[in-house]
Amino acid sequence: MFGYRVPAPNEALLISGRKQRGAEALPFKIVTGHGVFVAPIFSRATRLTLSMQEAEVMEDCYTQQGITLSVHAVIAFKVGDDHESIASAARRFQGDQRQMPTLVGRIFSGHLRSIIGSMTVEAIIREQQTLADAIVDASKTEMARIGLAVDSLQISSIDDKGVGYIRALAAPHQARVNQEAKVAQAAADRASAMAQQESVRHQAEYARQTAIAQAQYQAEIDQAQQTAAQAGPLAAARAAQDVLAERAIVAQRNAELRQAELIAEVIRPAEAEAERIRALARADADATKLSAEAAAAQGRIALDQAIIDKLPEMLRAAAEGLKGANVTVLDGAEGLNSVVASLAAQGMTMLETLRTGMRVEAPPAKPSMAVAPPPAA
Repeated sequence: MFGYRVPAPNEALLISGRKQRGAEALPFKIVTGHGVFVAPIFSRATRLTLSMQEAEVMEDCYTQQGITLSVHAVIAFKVGDDHESIASAARRFQGDQRQMPTLVGRIFSGHLRSIIGSMTVEAIIREQQTLADAIVDASKTEMARIGLAVDSLQISSIDDKGVGYIRALAAPHQARVNQEAKVAQAAADRASAMAQQESVRHQAEYARQTAIAQAQYQAEIDQAQQTAAQAGPLAAARAAQDVLAERAIVAQRNAELRQAELIAEVIRPAEAEAERIRALARADADATKLSAEAAAAQGRIALDQAIIDKLPEMLRAAAEGLKGANVTVLDGAEGLNSVVASLAAQGMTMLETLRTGMRVEAPPAKPSMAVAPPPAA
């Protein structure tokens, strides 16, 4: 927007041209952190940097012993953040802000000469941070008066301009350092030599152990070879025995197998055939015996039939003989049954007598031809 100004984060906006209220009012208005409207023609806005700046000091200073030292220091400073510091800096540097480092360098040069003049070279060399803090403390009042604040001061270098005083001060320390360095180097060399000796000893011991191990290994190899050479014939004989034993086992197994084959192929069939022939012979003999018995039975049956055929006639003749006989039957029916039973008994007796007398002997059976089994293999 036309007439509207916004200061950057690291700067302050100074607006002048309008009368400020109050007895202690500033001739300008300070604006930071926000924008403001600046009326054209009636007001003017300028900017004051608040960023960090640097000033260098290189000054020849005299110490308490009268020795000249060339001191180089670097000061980091900036405008204070409060309105009072901004106003003080604006009154002095608003026209030319490039004068800030020059003025700061002059201020610190005076304090640097003053403080170094009260110190010895040894103190300055040993206590550089104390020297820097003393210079900052001495300059705070003047720096605050012009609205500046010091962040840090670093002493970059201190030189005696070729006099050699600082070198002389460092000589004892350097000598001690050199001596300690030599001692350390000697100790290191000694340790290195001892380490080398130890390494050589270890290498020799390793070589000796290796030689012993190799000798033992070779002896074991020789012993093994000798044992193998001596055991060769014995091993061959044992191997031959083992082969013969295996062959005997194989031969025995082959014989058993052949025997089993013979039993299966010859003996078992022969035994089966012999058993068949014996069975046939027994069957033939049994058949012959049965035929003879059947013939005898048939003869007996024929005889019995003939006798039975004659029995009625015989009984009739017996009855005829009894017809004219004076026989008295007692006991009625029971007596008659007894007479009939007696006649039947006599008939059976006669029948048995006739069977005995008329039995014809059956011709003897022909013996069967039995085949003897073949002898066992």
